[in-house]
Amino acid sequence: MAYWSRMQKPARATEVRIDPFEDHCWKDVISPDVIELYSSYRRETGVGPSPALLAIDLYELVYQGGAKPVPQVMKTYPNSCGEYAWAAIAPTKRLFAAARAAGLPVFYSTGDTRPQSQPKNVRATRRQGVRIDPAMYAIRPEFAPEPGDVVITKLRASAFFGTPLAAHLTQVGVKSLIVCGESTSGCLRASAVDAYSHGFHVTLVEECCFDRSLLSHKVNLFDMHHKYADVLHVDEVVAHLQRPKTKA
Repeated sequence: MAYWSRMQKPARATEVRIDPFEDHCWKDVISPDVIELYSSYRRETGVGPSPALLAIDLYELVYQGGAKPVPQVMKTYPNSCGEYAWAAIAPTKRLFAAARAAGLPVFYSTGDTRPQSQPKNVRATRRQGVRIDPAMYAIRPEFAPEPGDVVITKLRASAFFGTPLAAHLTQVGVKSLIVCGESTSGCLRASAVDAYSHGFHVTLVEECCFDRSLLSHKVNLFDMHHKYADVLHVDEVVAHLQRPKTKA
């Protein structure tokens, strides 16, 4: 699938000009002077060639407690992303449907819950009091793996660290990754940076990424968009995947 970039359309005389490169969820928290500091990163963005879908940690643990404010659900379910996790379900289902219809390889990550794989002090983050319940690391039914999909288990934040993910991607000819999942500031960020470091073009689907902190979500998307990945809206990615395939 050929590289696609989002081109900037000329503004009409009566329109307020908005830079498409910065037309994202961070507009209300990143000031113009900070955006100017990052102006050297401005470029055309898009979905790269030969993409695969990579879903980071869409497991039951982060949906516990339902679609409620995070401070409320964390009292009982400290690993939940509450309403932010649930808000991402519908757009992520759209993304999965478009990726499968386009014939993209689909990869998942989740935690390795095997007792023999739990050396002391090896955890994805420094969160305290985490209990390993294998049932909570099952992928949500809405995004259940299908035959032919690859599920990577991991001990650290990144889906690449200490796993065969890069080898799997290389074997099937993947050159780019469309990434969704959580958390934006944690495992998703670590995976996106490692993907970039491995030489893959990385696209993050804004509405399909989430965190327990909305501020952390916005700031980390802003940072990754400028340094390591292209942040696109789900409508843009789905529209790209629905286009007829062309030779790279």
